[in-house]
Formats: sequence, C-alpha cells, structure tokens
Amino acid sequence: MKIVIAEKPSVARELAKVFGATVKKDGYIEGKGYSFTWAFGHLLQLAPPQEYGYIGWRRQHLPMLPPKFKLAIRKIKTKDGLVEDPGVRKQLDIIKKLFDEATEIIVATDAGREGELIFRYIYYFLKCKKPFKRLWISSQTDEAIKDGFRNLKPGTDYDTLFNSAHCRSESDWLVGMNATQALSISAGARSVLSLGRVQTPTLAMICSRYLETKNFVPQLYYQLGIQVDKDGQLFKAISIQNYNVKEEAQVLFDKIEDIPSGFTNGARIVDVEAKPRKEPPPLLHDLSSLQQEANKRKGYTADQTLNILQNLYENKLVSYPRTGSRYIGDDVFAGVPQLITSLCTHPDLGKQAEFLLTVPLNKRSVNAKKVTDHHAILPTGITPQHLSSDKQAIYDMVIARMLEAFHQECIKEVTKITIESGSVFVANGTVIRSAGWRSVLNDKEDDKKDEDNPSLPKVKKGEALPLPVKALLEKQTKPKPFYNEASLLKALETSGKEIEDEELRYAMKDSGLGTPATRASIIETLITREYIQREKRNLIPTHKGLAVYDVVKDQMIAQAELTGSWEKRLEEIRSGASVSDFKAEISEYTRTITQELLAAGTGLAAKLVPPAPVAEAAK
Repeated sequence: MKIVIAEKPSVARELAKVFGATVKKDGYIEGKGYSFTWAFGHLLQLAPPQEYGYIGWRRQHLPMLPPKFKLAIRKIKTKDGLVEDPGVRKQLDIIKKLFDEATEIIVATDAGREGELIFRYIYYFLKCKKPFKRLWISSQTDEAIKDGFRNLKPGTDYDTLFNSAHCRSESDWLVGMNATQALSISAGARSVLSLGRVQTPTLAMICSRYLETKNFVPQLYYQLGIQVDKDGQLFKAISIQNYNVKEEAQVLFDKIEDIPSGFTNGARIVDVEAKPRKEPPPLLHDLSSLQQEANKRKGYTADQTLNILQNLYENKLVSYPRTGSRYIGDDVFAGVPQLITSLCTHPDLGKQAEFLLTVPLNKRSVNAKKVTDHHAILPTGITPQHLSSDKQAIYDMVIARMLEAFHQECIKEVTKITIESGSVFVANGTVIRSAGWRSVLNDKEDDKKDEDNPSLPKVKKGEALPLPVKALLEKQTKPKPFYNEASLLKALETSGKEIEDEELRYAMKDSGLGTPATRASIIETLITREYIQREKRNLIPTHKGLAVYDVVKDQMIAQAELTGSWEKRLEEIRSGASVSDFKAEISEYTRTITQELLAAGTGLAAKLVPPAPVAEAAK
C-alpha cells in the first residue's frame, strides 16, 4: 500500500478524489492501492524548557542551550493546564500504523520550508526509517497533481530544505525562550513579556516610526508659485528653491513681474525638455506584493489575504500562494497564452485579455534563475464559480496583475519647462501617449504627483509669456506616515530600508525580516501579545509595546538588519551551507542577548502600568 501524507484533511481529500480513492477510514481515505492520511498543520513542536530540566523561570537557568532538541506533541489549554492534544496523539498513532504497513511513503505536505518541517518532525518522532518520495507541485489542479505523481522526487533531495526549516525552528526557540524569560525575570513582571527573533525587530520598526511621527515638529517653509498664460491655457510653476525665512521669500516674490495679458515680457521660457519615458509593467505577484495591494485597495489584513489565497489555491483557482518569487520560467510562460485565453470572458478584464492575444507578450517576469521553490502567483485557467466578494477581489487582483505583467510598456511624455521671472521656476507635466499595462485597471495612482499639470502647452525656449497669477506659498514639512500593513510588509522585505525600485527590493528579499509566508503571523502575534493594535488601517504600538521597545531598542535583539541577516543564512543552508556554523552563531547570539536583557529590564515593570486617565488621576 502506498501511503500519501498531506498537510491537512482538505488537501488529502482532494488528492484522494483525483485517484478515485473513496473508502473513508478513521484518519485516512483508502482506495486504488493508496491510503491518503494527513496532519493538522504542526502536530509536533520543539519540546518546552521543562523537558530539558529547566523547571520554572530562574535566572540561573539562562541561557538555556539544550545539547539536543526533543520533539513534543502539540499541547492545548484545559482547566488542568496545558496537556497533550488527544486528537494529535490519535492521528500520530494512525500515521504510525500506516507507515509501518507502507510499501512506499509519499510526502504531499505543502511544497515549502514549513511543509517539509511538518512531515520530517512526524517522520523522526515516529522513528520511521523507510525511504520516502516527495510530491512537489505549484498547483492543485487535477492535471498538476497527476503530473506531480508521475515525477516524484527522492526525499533526500529536500534534506537541505529540512535543515533550513529545522535551523529556523531551533533558532526561534533559543532566541524566543531565552529572551522572553530574561526580560520577564529582570523586569520582575507579573505577566510574560514575549520577545522573538523576528517579532521584536518588527515591533521596534513600528514603535520607532510611531515615535518619530508623533514627536515630529513641523517646520514652516515658503515657495513661490506662478501661473503662466499660453494662449489662454494656464499652467502652474513652482520656484526651484524653498525658503525657510518668509522675509527672504517676500523680497523675491516682489521681484516677480506682474504682467497682465497681452504684454510680451514677464515669464521668460529658459528651457523646455520633453522626453518620452517608458514605464515597464510590474512584476507578477508573490505573496507579499499581493498582500500589500490587497491592503491598499481593500483594507484586507495580511492574514486575511493569505487565508483567502490559500482557499483559492485549495479550490484549484490559483498557484501555490506562499511563494517569495515574482518570476516564472520559460516552461510556465509557454502556458500563459492559454491562461490569457481563459480570461477573455471575464466581465471587466476580458477585453484586455483579448488584446494581449494580438501582441507579443512582455517577458520581464520570465527568468528561471530568479524562481525559488515556487514561481509567482498565477491563475490556473479554471473559471471560478460563485465566489464570495472577498475571494473574487483577491482572484481579480491575481489575474489583473498577470495581464499587466505581460502587457506592453506604458509610454509617457514627461515635460519640464524652466521659467525665469525674478526667480527660477519649474513646471512639470506628464502625458500618457500609450497606456500599455496601465490600461488594464486604468490605474493612475502613481501619477498623483503630476496632477497639478496633467498636460502642458507647447512653448518655445526664449518665449516670453504673460504671468497673471503669483503667490507666496506657506507650507509645512510632513512626518512619515504611521506604518500600515502594506507599508510594513514592504519594509520587512528589506529590513527597514526604504527602496522604491521593485527589482532592487526583490534582490534584498533573502535579507528581509521573516518570509512572505510568516510575515502575516508576525503581525498577528504582535497584536495577540497586546504590543500593537490596529487603528483604522494603521498599526499603532500600545503602552505595553512602547514600554518593551524602550528597554530593547538599543539591544541586539531589536536590530532589524542583523536579524534579517539570519534569514539570508537560512536560505544559504537551503543551498547547502554549514548547519553547524549557523547553530554555533545562534548559540553565541543567544548568550549575548540573554545577558543584555537580564541587565536591561530593571524598572520595566513600573513602565508597563498604563497612565491613569486624567479624571482618575485627579481623584
């Protein structure tokens, strides 16, 4: 009997259906020479400190560095405290019985780092020694599943993937357990003060931005503005220099020649630059970029988007969702025309799909060398039926981005007119000559900065024009906005570095905080810990979060770039780098942060008490 193990029951049912296995048993489905069983996500986890002899939270135990980690069955809360989940124990017994009877074991957990970890922990916990094969697919369509089973890989091909996942798991345990106990003990706190390898630098980014914005003092500055008349068409121009002193600006303002219509001097055209600019289409979506778009357009949280996308994947409508790649290979590209054809009947995007079938497709997103474990998110070509509004919205974002990515460049004409009238002024304007990919959604969001002059009249160098309007403009510097989920996800990709270019940002993804698959859970964890909260679409730290940040902000555990470098190391392990070197570095890192936090937490307990409301304080 061939035993197939999936990550959860719904996936096992779909696999069984493809093979015509219909006999339902307790914990598995049988038929056609196969048994399809399942986990419930992570059935096993690294054992807690007490299983290594670290009983209670004591300073003398720190740092806790188990020589060898143990696996423990997932626990649940009951009135008697934390106990083994009986459902997990039962399912593990079923899996063991099936493994013992198996002629072949096929791993069908999600084809990624965490999916590999889920299976391997079960495999090692059950002390199974049988060889296994790996199903590695990027789509849940029947054809993709059948093709995957025809091309099963040796399980050993994914040993380095497991090494990466296991190192991530162990490092999170070491940093999280030791840092949390160290800070809680040194602070004398009555409740747990949770810290983590990725969680804490993320909190630090949110708190730092919040305090920077809240404490921002606006500075007044002045600009000179004019409106120039060209044959009845007025256009705006702004002084190239800003002025901090109003009197200085006023002197120059008074020198602007106030010319009524009809005169031949006033605003003199010093230079005219009109350049075509080609704007390439955006790259295909990975999970993080789709989460950002969904947050901007619909206000969906990162976690909501991931859950919706996972549902679309399990219903065979989109490819693997937890991908960090925005590219596809030539083999996948060969099927793109068929995917586009399948969208021709879409009520909103059908015409764009029809147009794309008449022109050469843009290949900016086609680069096999940049495809990681899975390619970018694509539709599967199956037409959805009766989707809920939120699923339809996410599905439409996936197909719209596919149409944009393979569309033609947007060609703009960018005009810059330099004008002299007492001071030097500049007028900027942009005209779209060929909308290209922007026609898919008619999305002009990125052009808002040019709204003052959507188009400029034709003028010539040396020409003098009337200047009917002038103004002394008083403006204020503005703070950076608070983080929302879209801007935080973008910042996590680059460990907080502000990089607008999407390809440069993509190049840094291996040095980001967390992974596309884990960033949503990081945000939710910080909210569960009551370190941050959502206010409208913004992520705002709580009093508790700010108090913790105040203690850890200068400590190693809060440094985003340093923590981001571990993610790069984990990816290098995936490619065969030394596991022992990484573990030695994480152990040394753990020793350092534990000592830092044991010394830093004094007085934190008092800071954790929220200030009393004004009315209470007055009593």
